[in-house]
Formats: sequence, structure tokens, C-alpha cells
Amino acid sequence: MEPPTSLRSVPPEGAAAPLGRPGGRRGEPLLQVRHLRVEFPTRRGTLLALDDISFEIAPGEILGVVGESGAGKSLTGAAIIGLLEPPGRIASGEIVLAGQRIDNLPYEQMRAIRGRKIGAIFQDPLTSLNPLYTIGRQLVETIQTHLPLNHTQARERAIHLLQETGIPAAEQRIDQYPHQFSGGMRQRVVIALALAAEPQLIVADEPTTALDVSIQAQIISLLKRLCKDHGAAVMLITHDMGVIAETCDRVAVLYAGRVAEIGPVGDVIHRPSHPYTVGLMGSIPAMDDDRERLLQIDGVMPRLDAIPRGCAFNPRCPQVMPRCREERPELFDAGATRAACWLVSEVGA
Repeated sequence: MEPPTSLRSVPPEGAAAPLGRPGGRRGEPLLQVRHLRVEFPTRRGTLLALDDISFEIAPGEILGVVGESGAGKSLTGAAIIGLLEPPGRIASGEIVLAGQRIDNLPYEQMRAIRGRKIGAIFQDPLTSLNPLYTIGRQLVETIQTHLPLNHTQARERAIHLLQETGIPAAEQRIDQYPHQFSGGMRQRVVIALALAAEPQLIVADEPTTALDVSIQAQIISLLKRLCKDHGAAVMLITHDMGVIAETCDRVAVLYAGRVAEIGPVGDVIHRPSHPYTVGLMGSIPAMDDDRERLLQIDGVMPRLDAIPRGCAFNPRCPQVMPRCREERPELFDAGATRAACWLVSEVGA
């Protein structure tokens, strides 16, 4: 498995849940994902990539989505943005943004929403930037596509966005090309692009993975500040629990295309309820731990064509019961969090 990387800082144990669900809410949800199911038809049958995914994000909230490679993190983000690669398709469920259902919109309507209401930040900034155009041209075109501004006004806004994201000498650098920027500076430009039309939601897919640790911290701090200033909701996709701990209000743990556990980040980190989440937390090195070997989760995540019956985690679970192999658990209340585990159900009962 691909374990989460080191945990640099975590909310103190016993800290109040910032946006708890259940337990406190900052306004009505901006994004609602309801029973999302994504399939990939193949010659040998249909592969189920996302199976009944449900969560919501409030305005100004940062929801982290974490899990091993292949858990369905990026696929969930792609479904929300409307960029599923064929033959992938949304088979059922709903995606509702600010009261409007967007998963069934025609391509042109979704394209208008993407950028205007939803901004995207991807892992490799070079995939988001056209190497043939200057940074300024790309920002100005994006701004004018979504906002009623003339060229001069759009250029002024582009310079302001570059300044806001920490690009030095923005008035001069706006006319440079992507290859003239470092990796960290390119990622700042991508964040500026994502914020260009003042979107309500930002989907950030591994935005710091390609950067070194010092630049990661700068980008995390920048993302938190900008989202607070602009009031945007954020879905942060990563496998790095350190990034989750430093950045997010709540976290959803995915496993084999399903939500294993969801709740306030402090509770999920300090008091995990699902055995998979317990394993993830146990695989994180701690500064005050004198163990010679880290804990590990035996086995690997199942292939899409070999997901077991019942709980998908049951072949790897150290606390598996006969029921786990036959029946799929729903999300049950587990204190401040919710976990899809029959053990939690029995404790609650």
C-alpha cells in the first residue's frame, strides 16, 4: 500500500470539532454528493469504481479526501468537475452545487460552470498551463471567459491575483512563459487561475505532491488563506495526512471506492473508528515514538474486478467477523465521526 506521509502537526486531542457533522455546521452545504456511483464499461463487464459515495461541503470549509492509491479520490474529484475520462460514467446518484444539480448537465453548460463556479488545482501545474502562451494571456482569457471585463480590466485582475498568490514582480512576470517559473511558482499561477472567476468550490487534486517540503508548506498556507478570504469551499484530495492535518476541517477516508470514515479531522486522527483508518493512523511516524518498525496494513487494495462481498476491507481487517464477509455496512455514528463498520454498529447498539 502507499502509506500517508509524515504527520507534521495535528489538532490537539480534545479540541473542538470545527465544522462537525454531526455536531455543528457553518451554513447550508454548498456541495452535496449523494449516493454517487461511477462505472467503467469494458468488454469483460462493468467495473464499479465509486460505490455509493455521499458527503457534503459547507461554504468556507475544507474537506480532505484521503486513502491509498486506487481508493477513488481523484475519480471523485473528476466526477464533480465533469472531467471523467471515457468510458467512465456516472451511473447513478446526484451532485448538487449551490442548489443546482450538475451531474446531468450537457457538456457546454458544465463547461460554463467549470471555472466560473468550480475551480480546479491539479498535481502537476504543467498539465494545467499551456507552454506556448504567456501566463498573462492564459489568466486574461480565463477571466474574460467567465467575467464581464474588458482586456485592460482583466489584465489588472490577473496582476492582482498573481500578487495575491505571492508571485514577486507580478507586473513584469505576467508576460513570461510557464517554463520561466519554478515548480512552486507555477503552482501559485495555477491557484491564481483556479480563483480567477471567484468560484464557489475549488477541487484541489494532490496540489503539493510534486513540490518539496518547504514549498508544500507555503502552498498549504496560501490555499488556506485564499479560501478564507474568498469564502470558497475546498475539496482537497491527497494521500498525505500531514497536509490533511494542517489544512482541513473534516476528512473523508476512502477505501475501494467507498467512504470508510468521515468526520472532524482531529477526531479521525486521534480517535479513528474504522479499522482501516486505525491502520492508516498507525502507519504515520511520530516524533516521540521509539518503535523500530512502523505498523502496516497487510495485503493490498482489491482490483475493481475483484472487490469482495460485504465490507471491501474484510480480507485485510484484523477484526473481521463473519457478518463482514456477507453484508456491506452503512455509515454508522461513531461519536463525532461516522464509520462504515459493523464493529461500530455493535458498539452503538
